[in-house]
Formats: sequence, structure tokens, C-alpha cells
Amino acid sequence: MTDQQLARIEEILWHDCPSRDIWMIVDGARTVEVFRMLLECHLEYSCLYSGSLTPELEMAAPYLVQLEPDYRDTHRLIRQAWGNSWGVFLRSGTSLKNLRRHLREFLVVRDSSGNRLVFRYYDPRVLRVYLPTCVTAELRTVFGPVEAFWTESESPEEIREFRFRDRGLEEQTISLGQAQTTSQRK
Repeated sequence: MTDQQLARIEEILWHDCPSRDIWMIVDGARTVEVFRMLLECHLEYSCLYSGSLTPELEMAAPYLVQLEPDYRDTHRLIRQAWGNSWGVFLRSGTSLKNLRRHLREFLVVRDSSGNRLVFRYYDPRVLRVYLPTCVTAELRTVFGPVEAFWTESESPEEIREFRFRDRGLEEQTISLGQAQTTSQRK
């Protein structure tokens, strides 16, 4: 990742936004480096799983991380995560406790046969495919206190932005190079 791409990602995430409203859900199951980085950083984070976890599950769990603009640990996390499907970014003005409670609702889902399944929606490859399939009521539930989700695109030179409006999902693909955007409405 170039310095220009990092600056562009931060510009997109913190554009017209209070600094403490940007979060990332990181996926510890992607690599042990995710958990190591969390232990080393000085960013506030909380595991989305609750209760007593085995060390293996603790290292592979998803974590909600509050990002700080222009902060070295934020830069390091974005640089390591980008292009490696480490997680998704989001904007929400609610508290860590409320946001964690909301995001935990989607960790386990039931299939059409009633079987419980782990839903790894915080994998950018999953979220960018899942959100466009949702009907308005589902989007309202998934977004809740979340104003926007961002994922890396299929190409590391682009970021995908998802917002829920009363009329449905708004998607944008934003170039990390040139100031170029393509929009879609569902």
C-alpha cells in the first residue's frame, strides 16, 4: 500500500466525521498477526465474542476496534489489513458498548433448515456480496446505528462504500488513486 492510498482511505473514512466515530471489525481467523497487532497497539478494542474463550478462539475471534485518525497504530492496522481481507470499516456515533451489542446480533444465523451457522459478515469478501442481496427491512436491521460500511474492493486500488437510505442501499466504488467514484442504488 502506498502512502497516497493510505491517505486516501483515511480521507474517505474521516471525511466530514468526528474522529472517534470510525471503527474496524478485524477478523482474527485470517491470521495470528491480527491478534498480535491488537495486543501491541494502543487503540481501544473489544472482542465480539463473549464469555470465557479458549486461547485459540480468543486469537481467532472478531474484534471491534476504534480507529484514531493520523495515529501510527491506525496507519499500521490499515496497511496490514488492506488487500488481505482482515475486516471491514464502519462509521457509527454510538458507544463501544452499544455498537458491540448491535454487531454481535449477526454472528450466528440460521439456515433454511434451522441449523445455526457462524456468519462472518466482517470478512469484506462476504459483506460486499451480502449487503446488495438484502431487502429494505434487512438493511434497516443490519445497519442499525451504523451510518456506513466500507470494504476493500476486489481490487486493492478501490474501496467500496455502503450506506442505507430509506429507499434502499447506496453503493459506491471509490478509487484510491484518482478522485473517481461510481455509484449504484438498489
